[in-house]
Amino acid sequence: MAGSSPARPNGNQWASSSSRSVISDILAGDRNSEARHRLLIEAARREHERVREEAERVYQEHLLRQEQERLVEERKKEEERIRAEEQLAAERRKLNALKAKKIEIPPVLPDFEPAKAPSPAPKPASTASPSQPPATQVNGKTLFGKQPELQPASAPAASKPFGGFGQTLTSAQPATAALKQSTPASAASSQLATSNLLGNNIQVNGTATATTIAKLPTPAPVQQGADRLAVIHKSLKELRKSMLDQAKANQALKARMGDMRREIRKCVGQLTGGGAGVNRQQNNTIAALLREALENRVQSQLVDPNTFLVESRAPVQGPTNNDPQVPSLFIYLLNVFAKATISQFINEGGPRPETADPVGVCIAAVFSDPAFAWRGASMIDILLAKFRIVCPVLWGYRGSEKTEQGRARIGWWKDNGRWVTEQVHFDRMTGLGAGFAAISLRNFASSKKQNPYPPRHYWAAMAKIVNTPSGEISNTQCVVLKAMIQNYEEKFIHAYGTAALAALRTALVEFPARAPVKSSAVNSLQVVHDLLRKSTGAALG
Repeated sequence: MAGSSPARPNGNQWASSSSRSVISDILAGDRNSEARHRLLIEAARREHERVREEAERVYQEHLLRQEQERLVEERKKEEERIRAEEQLAAERRKLNALKAKKIEIPPVLPDFEPAKAPSPAPKPASTASPSQPPATQVNGKTLFGKQPELQPASAPAASKPFGGFGQTLTSAQPATAALKQSTPASAASSQLATSNLLGNNIQVNGTATATTIAKLPTPAPVQQGADRLAVIHKSLKELRKSMLDQAKANQALKARMGDMRREIRKCVGQLTGGGAGVNRQQNNTIAALLREALENRVQSQLVDPNTFLVESRAPVQGPTNNDPQVPSLFIYLLNVFAKATISQFINEGGPRPETADPVGVCIAAVFSDPAFAWRGASMIDILLAKFRIVCPVLWGYRGSEKTEQGRARIGWWKDNGRWVTEQVHFDRMTGLGAGFAAISLRNFASSKKQNPYPPRHYWAAMAKIVNTPSGEISNTQCVVLKAMIQNYEEKFIHAYGTAALAALRTALVEFPARAPVKSSAVNSLQVVHDLLRKSTGAALG
C-alpha cells in the first residue's frame, strides 16, 4: 500500500548458513536421540578442553611475566644496595685516610751560620774490651750497653733538624760492629747526602764534618740474653703450675689469687677505651694489687727473683726490696700483667696500632715503680720473656715464612695446631711492633724514676732487623718495622736526634730497596716514608 512502511524482512533471511545448520539440527527429527546427545556432549567436552588448555597457557605466561618482573625488581634493589655500600665504603676510606693523616707545620728555622774550619776529630778510645763493640755516642752518651739512657739535649735551635726535633750528633766515630767502615771518599759522599737530608750540616763538637751515619750500628750479639729470655718463659710456666698447686692446698690463696688475676686483666683491657683519667685509675688498681702481693697478706711460697731475670743480681744499698726471696704471688701477678698487656697489643694494637701507647704507659709506670723493683733494678725481664716468644724478630731471629721451621722461628702463631692465616699473623706482628715501641721509647727526662727499658733497646731491635742480609728479608720483619716506626717517629727523633734520621733513612729507604720481593709489606715502609716526608718535610731519600 502506498505510503506505508516497507515490509519487515524475515529473520531467517539474515541468518547465516551456520545458524541455519544449527537450527536445522535442533529441529531435526533425531534431535532427542542418544547418538545426537553423545555427539553434542563430545563436542562440548572438546571445547571445554580447548578453553581449559588456553586458560592454563595464559596463566603460565602470566606467572612467567610475574616472576620476570620480580627478578628484575630484586636485581634493581641489589644494584641499589651495592651502590649504596660502595659509596659508604668509599666515604669511610676517605674518612679513615683523613683521620690517619697528621700534618705538623714545622717552625721556621733560623739562619745557619757558616761552618767553622774542621777541628781534628777525637781519637777513638782503645781501652774497650775486645768482646765489646765500639759504641755510638750522641751528646757524649753511648747508645748501647749498660751506659746511662740517652736524654734529649738542650742544643741550640740551629742545630736541631726540622722544627727542633732531636739534637746534633756529637761523635765522629759511629759503631760499626756488623758493618764495614766507610772509606774517606764514601764518608764524604754520605755526609753530603745526610746534609741534604737534614737541610744543614752534621755538627761534630760544634764543627761541620764529613761523618757517615747512613748505616745502623749493630750491637754485639747477645745470644745468651735472648736464650735466657726463653728459659725465663719456661720458668714462668713452672711458676704458674706451682701457684695452682699452692692454691689447691690454700683456699684463701685460691680465691684471692683468682680475683687479683681477673682484676688485672680487666684493668689492662680498659686501658685503650678511656681517657687519661680512666687509664690512671687502672694503673693505680694494678699497683695496689701488686703491693698487696708483696705485703703477703695471702700466704704464698717465697721464690728467688734471679730465676726470672736475665742477669743475676747481688744485694745493693738502699732499695726497698733487697731480700734474697720475694712472695711467689708477686712474681705470678707480674706474669699475669705481662701476659695481659701482650694480649692487648695483639688484640687491640693490630687493627688500631695507636691504642698501644696507653698500654706502654701502664707498663712503664709499673716496672719503673721502685716499690716493684728488686735490688735496685726493674723486673721487666718477665715481660720481655713473653715478648721474645711472640715476636722473635725483635731479637734478631729470622726464618722463611714458607717453611714450618722458619715460621716457628719468627713467631708465626698456631691456633688449635694449625698456622693462623697470613692476615692474622700480620695483625699480630703490627700490634706487637707498636707495643714494643710504646715500651722502649718512653721519655723519662722529667721523671725521678729510672726508665725500665731505655730507647737503646729500640735502636738495637731496629738494627737487628735492618741489617738482615737481602736474601733473608721477610714480610714479617717489614710489618714489625713499620709498626715500630709509624706514630713513633717523633719520639725516636727526640731520643736520638740526627742519628735517628739516618736510622729512619736506613729503615724506610735502604732496607726495603734491598728486599728481593717488593710485596705489600715491603712497600708499606715506603708509605711510612712518604707520610713522614709530608708531615715533617724531612726528605730521607
